[in-house]
Amino acid sequence: MLEELIQYDKELFLFLNNLGTSSWDGFWLFITNKFSAIPVYILLAGLFYKAYGLKKFLLLILTVALLITLTDQLANFFKYGVQRLRPCYDEELSGLFRLVKSSCGGKFGYFSAHASNSFAVAFLFTYLLKEKYKYIGFFLMTWACLVAYSRVYIGVHFPLDIVTGTFIGLIFSWLFAKLFIFATLKFKL
Repeated sequence: MLEELIQYDKELFLFLNNLGTSSWDGFWLFITNKFSAIPVYILLAGLFYKAYGLKKFLLLILTVALLITLTDQLANFFKYGVQRLRPCYDEELSGLFRLVKSSCGGKFGYFSAHASNSFAVAFLFTYLLKEKYKYIGFFLMTWACLVAYSRVYIGVHFPLDIVTGTFIGLIFSWLFAKLFIFATLKFKL
């Protein structure tokens, strides 16, 4: 059963990755670059500060830092615990896909920290800002999907890595959103 799932995952990876063309490579390399998200983070910080003020904003900064640290380190724990090879290290796939980056990254890739972190941030801000900004969820979830898909497009993650990362990011984001709200009520922020 697990072997079949992994085989389907590899086939889906090959299909999705090979949809790419060199004319789109620059766009996806930009999307996958962690520094390209800085304007999104600045915009979200500004919107949150405007909507809720300094005290909640400072708590939010702490919340986001803890959330990203947790999801990122959990991804590292799983990568070295599960030890699923990234596509570029899988000899079975050699020469069958496009590696758009100049390097593949670490040897193991289960699960995607990019997917986990982007969905964690997207859901947290969607949850906290949805009443103030009507379309924030659509914008943020679209952004998170683009970041997650970019990892398959550039050839460094399998779709199952992305799905798992997304799931982990959403779960912890929901938990941290609830903790944030609890803290604001408890400390009357």
